[in-house]
Amino acid sequence: MADIFDAYAMAGAWDEMFERPGVARPPYQALFAALQPLGAEELRFRADQLARVFTDRGVTFDYAGEERPFPLDLIPRVIDAHEWDLISRGVRQRVRALEAFLDDVYGERAVFRDGVVPWRLLHSSPHFHREAAGLRPPNGVRVHVAGVDLIRDEHGDMRVLEDNVRTPSGVSYVLENRLAMTRTLPALFAEQPVRPVDEYPARLLAALRNAAPEGVADPTVVVLTPGIYNAAYFEHALLARLMGVELVEGRDLVCENNRVHMVTTYGRRPVHVIYRRVDDDFLDPLHFRADSTLGCPGLLNAARAGHVTISNGVGNGVADDKLIYTYVPDLIRYYLAEEPLLRNVETYRLEDPEVLHQVADSLHELVLKPVDGAGGKGIVIGPRAAPERLAELREAVLADPRGWIAQRPVALSTSPTLIGDRPAPRHIDLRPFAVNDGDDVWLLPGGLTRVALPEGELVVNSSQGGGSKDTWVLFDRPDPAPPPPAVPAPRPAQWTPSRTASWDGEQQQ
Repeated sequence: MADIFDAYAMAGAWDEMFERPGVARPPYQALFAALQPLGAEELRFRADQLARVFTDRGVTFDYAGEERPFPLDLIPRVIDAHEWDLISRGVRQRVRALEAFLDDVYGERAVFRDGVVPWRLLHSSPHFHREAAGLRPPNGVRVHVAGVDLIRDEHGDMRVLEDNVRTPSGVSYVLENRLAMTRTLPALFAEQPVRPVDEYPARLLAALRNAAPEGVADPTVVVLTPGIYNAAYFEHALLARLMGVELVEGRDLVCENNRVHMVTTYGRRPVHVIYRRVDDDFLDPLHFRADSTLGCPGLLNAARAGHVTISNGVGNGVADDKLIYTYVPDLIRYYLAEEPLLRNVETYRLEDPEVLHQVADSLHELVLKPVDGAGGKGIVIGPRAAPERLAELREAVLADPRGWIAQRPVALSTSPTLIGDRPAPRHIDLRPFAVNDGDDVWLLPGGLTRVALPEGELVVNSSQGGGSKDTWVLFDRPDPAPPPPAVPAPRPAQWTPSRTASWDGEQQQ
């Protein structure tokens, strides 16, 4: 039977699975050996099974007005224990720095007085909310959940692409991907020491309970969703079910005397922690959009009074600003007195007139991003853009330099992805999910690997037609026990059974 990778042609980027054609990198060797014997028909059959599992479980998304099963690629991404350790430490470091920054933004603002970040960046940020000034959560945590997007560059180094500390989504796909893969291809896991991902709901619930107002011994936690028409509604419902808490909409909550209650068939029930998946602008019509029906009037006042905790914190979006992203390495040095473990992608700030005009003359060589964009919207990849689009972009950038950043194009790493019935290289990124309970920042092993399915495409977001992969983090296998010291062979006449060389395998536990 032909090797399914015989026709695999590596792209001009770092390939996650292969060092060179036909030679798998060490973390992938067992997976490569398991996949090689599978024929094209078998792969296609298994891929169709995966899609049916997702359809049956309702793991779908809205793409161009059509409800589709979320594309899950059959070939997982593998990260060894050593690299995952670096990623974990780097993401934890970044989350701690952003947590300190947000506490400073809505508190003392020393980082601006000390000149680390210019004042103008704060006041011009569309996601800075004066309504949250002085509002400090009970355990000091504003970033209960973070999603830090990472890419691997042309040299194989992990780089931070952007930070997401508002309401990062996608963790449901991590959980459902693993469930679907273990049901469809259980043999792949037989000899792979893959770390499980099913701990996430318990970790999240523990972090939310730890954030309860002071004096509440048994807090009531709810997940606040915009409703069934939201693109991430499946995730909201799944997390509520797995945590064993209520899924509510704004109309299910009432706020009186700065206390929040949930309306149930058994009457009102106090609510102490709200894991909200509603954007700031729609959360509380008393303070933000008066026409919003997605939130509940009075939530912010109740939080300020210390009777309810809103997770993630109101106003966190100031740390998601892509212009603030350029200062995060400085924030790590300022707040933690450490050097960044994960580097940013090289980025240009356009507020400097000299830099602005240099960038404006080089748009065809750069990637331009709106500072408050999400889901890949608004990104212009200069080398692939039409001249008319670049002309429009130049006008927009010159008119609003604060609204844009420029980055050098990075050839995102590729991974073998089943296209039709054969693997082909496709660009990928990684979103690890971090949960902060106030005592420690825990990372879900692996996170969400997103795949740009069209050939050559660099934007991986599902809203732009992307898919995902199951992400395997391998356990760190202990070094094998050293062999017992050599003992000279006794003379046959003096041989007796030895008890000193017995070994019970404890070193392998």
